[in-house]
Amino acid sequence: MRIETSDQINNRLQHSNQQEPSVPVPMQIHDHRLSSARQIQCDNHNERPADEISLLVIHNISLPAGEFGGPYIEDLFCNRLDPAAHPDFVAIAALRVSAHLLIRRDGSLLQFVPFNRRAWHAGVSCYAGREQCNDFSIGIELEGTDDQPFTDQQYQQLITVTRLLMQHYPAITAERITGHSDIAPERKTDPGPCFDWTYYLQQLQAPRSGDAHATC
Repeated sequence: MRIETSDQINNRLQHSNQQEPSVPVPMQIHDHRLSSARQIQCDNHNERPADEISLLVIHNISLPAGEFGGPYIEDLFCNRLDPAAHPDFVAIAALRVSAHLLIRRDGSLLQFVPFNRRAWHAGVSCYAGREQCNDFSIGIELEGTDDQPFTDQQYQQLITVTRLLMQHYPAITAERITGHSDIAPERKTDPGPCFDWTYYLQQLQAPRSGDAHATC
């Protein structure tokens, strides 16, 4: 089987979306990859069990904590985080973790793992009595912290992506979207109190442009 590089995947997805310049290109999923996302070569994933994808988990991440826009999240997920780059990195540089998607503060999308593969985002976890949430979930990281509001661009991108995932993987419903803190309450606090669950879930059910979301 021929293995594509991340550059080849990005080129193929861009080519598949080519339309007349005046026509907006809708976001699509091809081969379990998001057409609008920059595809990143990441080794931190493996084969899922033969289970239907039925859960969406929302996270937040910033490296260093509270700092945005740097290369370090990508470095962590790609196993190249330099422990000497920041004191906080010493404890996490050897971790082997990933998420399917990262949504940056400006709304840009990075995909590290195809949706049909098991990303390593949830860790020890349990949802509705079922453990090992990585087996049946998709993980989305929002660049952010527990105590800072997320951006409008992030909310709009997350809403768009979520709608598409719900169409493509119909076992993911609005009732089966959860936070990392809900499936690992002893260990995790994200996406945190500044994430506006009410706005997000309402927009999935009855989207209206221009609605305002709460801030913490």
